Amino acid sequence: MQGKRLSQAFAAAILVTTGVPAAAAAQPAVAARPAVAASFAVTAQKGPATLTTADVDAWLDGFLPAALSRGDIAGATVVVVKDGKPVTQRGYGYADVARRTPVDAENTLFRPGSVSKLFTWTAVMQLVELGKLDLDADINTYLDFRIPAREGKPITLRQVMTHTTGFEEQLKDIIGYDTATVPPLDELMKRWVPNRIYAPGTTPAYSNYATSLAGYIVQRVSRTPFPVYVEENIFKPLKMTRSTFRQPVPQELASFVSTGYTTASGRTLPFEFVGQSPAGALSATGPDMGRFMLAYLGGGAIDGGRILKQETVDEMLNTSLTVIPPLNRMMLGFFETNINGRQVVGHLGDTNAFHSSLHLFLKERTGLYVSVNSTGKEGAAGALRASLFQGFADRYFPGPAGSGPVDAHRIDSVTSTGHASELAGTWIPTRRSDSTFVSLASLLGPVTIGAEADGNLSVPMADGLAGRPQRWVEVEPFVWHSLDSHERLAAVVENGEVVRFSIDTVSPFMLFERPSWYQSPTVLTPLLIASLLALTLTVLVWPVRAIVRRTYRAPETLRGGALAAYRLSRVAALAMVLVTVGWGLLLTRLMSEVAFGAAYDPILSALQFGGLVAFAGGTLVAVWNLWTVWRGDRRWPAKVWSVVLVASGAVLVWTAAVYHLLEVETLY
Repeated sequence: MQGKRLSQAFAAAILVTTGVPAAAAAQPAVAARPAVAASFAVTAQKGPATLTTADVDAWLDGFLPAALSRGDIAGATVVVVKDGKPVTQRGYGYADVARRTPVDAENTLFRPGSVSKLFTWTAVMQLVELGKLDLDADINTYLDFRIPAREGKPITLRQVMTHTTGFEEQLKDIIGYDTATVPPLDELMKRWVPNRIYAPGTTPAYSNYATSLAGYIVQRVSRTPFPVYVEENIFKPLKMTRSTFRQPVPQELASFVSTGYTTASGRTLPFEFVGQSPAGALSATGPDMGRFMLAYLGGGAIDGGRILKQETVDEMLNTSLTVIPPLNRMMLGFFETNINGRQVVGHLGDTNAFHSSLHLFLKERTGLYVSVNSTGKEGAAGALRASLFQGFADRYFPGPAGSGPVDAHRIDSVTSTGHASELAGTWIPTRRSDSTFVSLASLLGPVTIGAEADGNLSVPMADGLAGRPQRWVEVEPFVWHSLDSHERLAAVVENGEVVRFSIDTVSPFMLFERPSWYQSPTVLTPLLIASLLALTLTVLVWPVRAIVRRTYRAPETLRGGALAAYRLSRVAALAMVLVTVGWGLLLTRLMSEVAFGAAYDPILSALQFGGLVAFAGGTLVAVWNLWTVWRGDRRWPAKVWSVVLVASGAVLVWTAAVYHLLEVETLY
């Protein structure tokens, strides 16, 4: 697999059940191509349209069928609510392509992915209201195992709800296709506590593990299995009769669950069992999600069914964590998705097949929910989801002049052409793994920002919906606005140096920072490529040399230790290349559908042990070969190449050590 494709696969793995848009990962999970994404562009009108059932239905009917077809997406469900009641509930396309079963707006269940987290946060706040949980207490108070402190500080549920626990990424058993292979929640939580990259409360770094920890706490404190707790305390009062966290879904709902697809014309995916279930295991119909939105827009209640007090809802939707002003902020569980100067909160969600978004326009008392059952051609689901939200906002809730995309002719000049150059370079996300082989994502998919000649930014990871680079202009010191969308980018400057930045789409829960010198992709990537080429060339030339020598009946001039060192160094080069190829094949398989599980443990262990032997042992053999070459009377090409072999081995050892390929460990 090519480096770019592999980095995209890593990004896709990290995004599953997170709701983070593909464009915001280390590299886009799947880059949007003009032929697909451009079809989702929405034409703005001069004034706001009236949000009525007839107008919304007409707009959706003009938008979604064509978007599904061009994106090769099987089906979608959409719900709009306003002022305490549904405005529309629509189904498009197919819930089962093979059977030609259409999406039933009332009854088809979709998998909202990380939108599920909003139910987990609701459960936490219910127990806070009852005095059974304290958002600011040491989380170990509620656990039957221990989360170690970092820098002497424990983590709290408030930090869990704002994604500032500092946990690194955990991926094993995040999703599987067989319930027998996915460990129970309690076992998964205790099996391995992810390392902490940051001190608690300091840095947004999205964490499925932390969210699931909150769900496990709900389960322990309430003495009720998490799916049952949600049924009794959220679904029942809201009359959400076709929703469940159970995996598989109950028999009475099973026939209504939409099938998931890579593309509508492509492969069908089995039902996805989410290991960290409180973070993404929900199955629900559109109307049920509409009732959930109405409850939050109604101060915690709908039709006499109350799930939270008004003051609790206000606390959740207005308690902000400001990290990089003026970008979107993390609330308590929800995060800002502000647009057109409107206060909007919500959540996004992704599994291998399903891609969803939920947005609440708070002052307008309006909610928008959409879920699709296919990733689509070239990642079309992400472009569709974003375009639907932006088109809806621009149509019904446009902002005052200056609140939308920046108009190029209104920009007299950028604030400082030098600021873009200060941001240029390579960055890695705060949401990442640092202690396992998954840390390779930082090497294979770094974020690269460039400074253009006119002083504007080049941000490849934030390409527009048409698949073309967005144009970014500086509107305030170290704040850039896209000329092509509602997106903003801003940086943090400390002691005169840019140390972090983020983009509106992900700023509530993920920042980007400079990599350490010893893991810089700018340095390691070209060295790694050069080393692999040198080792491969060594392997290929070895038999060629033997064939030429035999063809011309030339005697072997090497003897004794020199000959042994020469031959073993070639065997070592072959071993290093084979192990590297093995890693590539394993990662390709693991990332193809984000199916991390115990089935791959033997292969993973073999590669880790094999890498230790091949990389470290092979480099020592190369050093021996160098010693025999330089102490003999060999010609200069042999001497130069002996140095190249040692250097190549050293680069592989360095890379393998930095990215934890030499540690025989199957938890990640």
